[in-house]
Amino acid sequence: MREGEAEERPRRPMDPEKARERTLQRAVKLLAAKPRSVAELRERLLEKEWATEEAVDYALSKLKEYGYLDDERFAFGFASYRVRQKPVGRQRLARDLQTKKVPKETAAAALELVYQETPEEQLIERAIEKRVRLRGRPSTRQETKSLYDHLLRLGFSYDLIIRKVREASEVPPEEDEEDAAAGQSPE
Repeated sequence: MREGEAEERPRRPMDPEKARERTLQRAVKLLAAKPRSVAELRERLLEKEWATEEAVDYALSKLKEYGYLDDERFAFGFASYRVRQKPVGRQRLARDLQTKKVPKETAAAALELVYQETPEEQLIERAIEKRVRLRGRPSTRQETKSLYDHLLRLGFSYDLIIRKVREASEVPPEEDEEDAAAGQSPE
């Protein structure tokens, strides 16, 4: 096939009923492959030249009616899964939901629920524990900066990172356990 040949072919008009049916079938296939937000699914459906706005609207309304398409449930499920899979901060998760085309209010509600279940403080501690297990406790300025950058990429807030990185790099594990046993603070 020569370059540009596909563009030269005239579009055949499709029967509106057939377009709706075909669009609904494609929507079901796309949702079977992975959960999607309403806007994300709409965008994928409109990629096909035979898909019309009317057919896409029909498919989306049918899927909502059947309970297969719900942005609130999608956002919460996606956010919960991401937090269970790997500790991530609120900022990263908000960005990921935005990428999935979830409306801001819906994303904010989902984030609130997820971080009520598992506070960011717990997640950052898990991320630091894992990093320390793999690379050891940061002992140089460069290692501390590397840990800081890692946590920043995971989407945790600056204040939380600074506080937790200080705790992780200043207190060697032996002193920390001794102080806890004696009931003293490390400083």
